[in-house]
Amino acid sequence: MKGTYFLGNKQFITKETDKKIVGPHDVFIRNMAAGICGTDVHIYHCEEGSAAVTPPVILGHEYSGIVEAIGENVTAVQVGDHVTVDPNMYCGQCDFCRAGKKQLCNNMVAVGVNFDGGFSEYSVVPERQCFKLAKHLPFEVGAMAEPIACCLHGIDLAEIKPGHHVLVIGGGAIGLIMAQLARLSGAASVIVSEPIEMRRKIALEIGADGVIDPIHEDVKTRFMELTGFDGAEVIIECVGKPIAVQQAINAAAKGAMLMLFSVPGVKDTLQLPLFDIFKKELTIRGSMVNPDTHARAVALLNNNRLIIEPLITHCYPLEQVEQAIHMQMSAESIKVLIKPWSE
Repeated sequence: MKGTYFLGNKQFITKETDKKIVGPHDVFIRNMAAGICGTDVHIYHCEEGSAAVTPPVILGHEYSGIVEAIGENVTAVQVGDHVTVDPNMYCGQCDFCRAGKKQLCNNMVAVGVNFDGGFSEYSVVPERQCFKLAKHLPFEVGAMAEPIACCLHGIDLAEIKPGHHVLVIGGGAIGLIMAQLARLSGAASVIVSEPIEMRRKIALEIGADGVIDPIHEDVKTRFMELTGFDGAEVIIECVGKPIAVQQAINAAAKGAMLMLFSVPGVKDTLQLPLFDIFKKELTIRGSMVNPDTHARAVALLNNNRLIIEPLITHCYPLEQVEQAIHMQMSAESIKVLIKPWSE
């Protein structure tokens, strides 16, 4: 059994893994597809993510596979089931968990971050982390359940109402998922701002009502031209750069909700236009992981409510995790996957 270990300091090695021990409540999974996440990019650059990483560890927290064995007390899945993994595990005892805010858990850990995950041929995870996928669903699409689940938490916090005009800043995989979820939430219009032409084209293909090139167009002016509305009532920022947050504030209508969904650099800051926030009565929110939304993400995928396949632009074998991370950082990609069983 092979796995690709992150050694720290931007180094990986693919080698044989230790024998996987399946406990009574564990599931043994043949990993079929695993996504490269922005968190993996942060980890690669030795930056802080949602949980501390202690190398050596097999990364990959967005993945799907086939159940090959189960512990004696497992009832939620059976051998042969196709599953996706919710990687995040919470202590249940800290003040945040006990207050119903487990996404803020002081002791959160994750498969593919703190424990070996999807960038390997096999993994072992607790039964409670497994969710069944429809067998008609490609494994590549099933691997997207975790980022969709995170987006659902952000959408819930964004409080989109039917008839709202929504601006999504960033046309990467997360932005294009958010655009679709905003439409499912009843938005009257969904506009995507994205500098890369290929991504703007796909945004239109998956249902965006219009696109903006923020390099050559003023975002607020173009949004008004496309919608006839004086600013967006909900703005979902999916870039992780201060300039994108500034564009979100500028394009906000009075009373707007700003959902800052992306993972910024640890030291990134922005000088806030406080009078604009006061005068517009803006609400600014962050969003952290996917508390209790993974089942909803799987339901959307199993019932073909989202267009995912055009978002998957590149696939790499297990031995090329580092190349896959570099591709995920490039303008050529939208979503990059690792396929552990690639020929």
